[in-house]
Amino acid sequence: MGGQPCLQHETFLTLSLRDKVLVLEQVGEVSAVLEAACLLVGSNVFMTFAWYAHLRNLRARPLIVAILASWAIALFEYTLQVPANRIGYDTLSLGQLKVMQEAITLVVFVPFVVLYMPSVLRNS
Repeated sequence: MGGQPCLQHETFLTLSLRDKVLVLEQVGEVSAVLEAACLLVGSNVFMTFAWYAHLRNLRARPLIVAILASWAIALFEYTLQVPANRIGYDTLSLGQLKVMQEAITLVVFVPFVVLYMPSVLRNS
């Protein structure tokens, strides 16, 4: 397993105050990245449904119905995405945050297509 070994409780107690602060800051940074990633997963689930679910569920309905339904779903997406970006930007660069978001988009989109829109795979 790459990286530094895990600190034992006894080892942590022997560290200087400065080193303890550095360790706790690193833990906080990891926690912030994980929190941002979890929020982005939820955000991407909502956005994927907002962008594509109407193709399956609202195809026969007027376009305005699909637009309004998508906007309603996107509202929930933004309640997760905006905090995720704020939390993530405290620790990650904008580029890192964007790459994480795009990777999560693919992780969410593939199961969506396979499980929710399987007809897309058959029509390809």
